Amino acid sequence: MPLDPATAVFNLLQKDPSIIAAAVVQGRNILYSTDNWDISADVGKVVSSWGGMNAQFVMISGVKYSVLQCTSERLVASSMKGEGHIIGAKDEEHQLIVYLEPDGEPMGATMDTSRAISEMNTSQQAYIDPNAQLGSTGAAQPSTPNIDPQLKGEIQSFLEWIKDGEGLSGYINYYMQQNDAQIISEISKIYAELRQIFGV
Repeated sequence: MPLDPATAVFNLLQKDPSIIAAAVVQGRNILYSTDNWDISADVGKVVSSWGGMNAQFVMISGVKYSVLQCTSERLVASSMKGEGHIIGAKDEEHQLIVYLEPDGEPMGATMDTSRAISEMNTSQQAYIDPNAQLGSTGAAQPSTPNIDPQLKGEIQSFLEWIKDGEGLSGYINYYMQQNDAQIISEISKIYAELRQIFGV
């Protein structure tokens, strides 16, 4: 059952405490916003910039955030002056825009925000069609491993993010240019772990 915007945002803030404000938007209307964030003056421009998918930056509350990733489903922007990050996720019905504190981890927040938007989606279909036939004989067919559809969706989003030139490679290039030793070290560890998992 889909969650209402307030519950989805509450769960998101509990999961990632570095997300300190959020707003749920439908069209250009704010359905729900945390008390500590008023983006009503900026929401139209942010939604328009996101929809155009070619903005170099977004402005919220007078702060300029440079766009690192902008796709039909995701928006990631960071203040070059260290004033935090804007993360967005959307589906057919809603847009969830969050403010991530300067020390927050945009990659993790992006995945958490995408998960939160999927929890509000009222148009998600059941994993198994209730009208599906069991087979021509009526007997149950051998089953394949039952994978959680939400987990599968997250992996699909992750794959799209990896393939997107403004996704993972954009982040890596950004932190390489910044010469951020901590992030580069963490990326190196993840790379080694992935190679070990896949045996390459």
